[in-house]
Amino acid sequence: MKFYITLWFLCCMTINTMASCKKNADGHNKPLLVSPHSYYVAVDGSDNNKGSINAPFQTINAALSHAIPGDSIMVRGGRYYDKVVFPKPGIKNKTITLKAYPGEKPVLDGSKTIVTGWTALVTLRNVAYITLDGFEICNLISSAHGVDPEGIAIDSNSHDITIKNCDIHNIKNNASLADWRSAHAILVIGNAATPITNLVITGCLVHDTHTGTSENVTLAGNVDGFIFSHNKVYDTENIGVIVAGGDNLNPKGAVATNYARNGVISDNEFHDNTMTKTPETWGADRYGAISIYVCGGANTIIERNIVYNSDRGIGLVSESNIYATKTTIVRNNFVYNCYRTGIYMGDYLNYTTGGTKDCYVVNNTLYQNDRVVGAFGEIEGEIRLTEHCDNNVIKNNIVFARPVDVFVHKYTTTGSNNIIDNNLYYTTGTPQWIWNSTNGAPLTFFDAWKTTSNNDANSTNGINPLLLSTAHPDLRIQPSSPAKNSGVVISADINGKTDIDGKARIVNNQISKGAFQ
Repeated sequence: MKFYITLWFLCCMTINTMASCKKNADGHNKPLLVSPHSYYVAVDGSDNNKGSINAPFQTINAALSHAIPGDSIMVRGGRYYDKVVFPKPGIKNKTITLKAYPGEKPVLDGSKTIVTGWTALVTLRNVAYITLDGFEICNLISSAHGVDPEGIAIDSNSHDITIKNCDIHNIKNNASLADWRSAHAILVIGNAATPITNLVITGCLVHDTHTGTSENVTLAGNVDGFIFSHNKVYDTENIGVIVAGGDNLNPKGAVATNYARNGVISDNEFHDNTMTKTPETWGADRYGAISIYVCGGANTIIERNIVYNSDRGIGLVSESNIYATKTTIVRNNFVYNCYRTGIYMGDYLNYTTGGTKDCYVVNNTLYQNDRVVGAFGEIEGEIRLTEHCDNNVIKNNIVFARPVDVFVHKYTTTGSNNIIDNNLYYTTGTPQWIWNSTNGAPLTFFDAWKTTSNNDANSTNGINPLLLSTAHPDLRIQPSSPAKNSGVVISADINGKTDIDGKARIVNNQISKGAFQ
């Protein structure tokens, strides 16, 4: 009898082992991975529940406390008033995912939160392999002195974070400038020795904010590797997205690594990023916001974005004496109808010395920017170079200016080795360029401009680029446009592989001027 019992036990053990193992390629057994678990949250749930779909938790933080790497938390529609803090990381190939239940919209509502200091509705600190998907994040507002309301805050030793399909709005600081008016929709500060890497922000809406002297989406400090793509940033008070040095937000960071770098800003739409929405705060000179801004950052590709109706379009500018804005490529973008300049390079005059170095501005289409004069009563120019611009290349751009506009405005004698060429300039008014002067008389003859600047030898002036429509506008070119296949191919790495519509950028070793092939 003992023999049969032993045989039965061994058979059961063998069956259980076979059920819990599978063969490697070499024939050896390996344990099966545990299936990931899903927890559920609903406003009418209870944190004493088990978190199942029929017995959900009531708070997101309760669900996060139970989640382990690989788990998902599905949040039902409704309003949640607690601040969400991720308590632990996922691991590689086992992301912790916090997402909206399919077809429903959970709202993280800050209307019951008192903002003290730096307060975020969602905090990711010292975590990794996290995805946040499908939330509305809103209504965090304060008028108190010295506070900073934030929709999402990411810092410390965080990496491999994805923020997707979120709607972030009504994040507002209504204090005066004297009371440190500052807020952020998304604030990313690399403030650890290890950089924040593999950050992805995609498919999000950022709108209707009061960020004061700060930005809507801030990537600053030790951030190495990010993607900001397929988002819409609109109806905001100040800068849309910034890629910045950390000398302000992380002043103790190591100089060698304390700046955001190696990123892509692509396929986004920015509009109405402007201080004109709050003139009571900014006064008469209320046109300082830049939609896409690299400020002491480096190695960033800005491509296939549409920017319009903002104070300024795209800026490669340094507000730092430590970090230049450098090795960044602005390509295949539409920039139009901004209050001031379309593309801005250099320092703020008489303020800093970091400058703009080794950048490319290629194959962009600029249309009728500069609707108001600059801070010195000047026309800033469709393309603006202020101080300390060195070794930059500006080629293959279509610049369609307003009748009283300036095509290119270089403000001072600082800077060297900048190449401006192979562009197409057009206006229905008098063509104007300004070289090495803030308020000097413009050059109105193309030959005089080429001689004075020693640039644009292969550019054209006065020939209509034949845009598809100037009424809407639609800045694509017609098939018969003189811009068609008239540009210069630098390389796919510089010109890009695709145009504004995602079609091949270089065809039969030919490239068109402007953003559309």
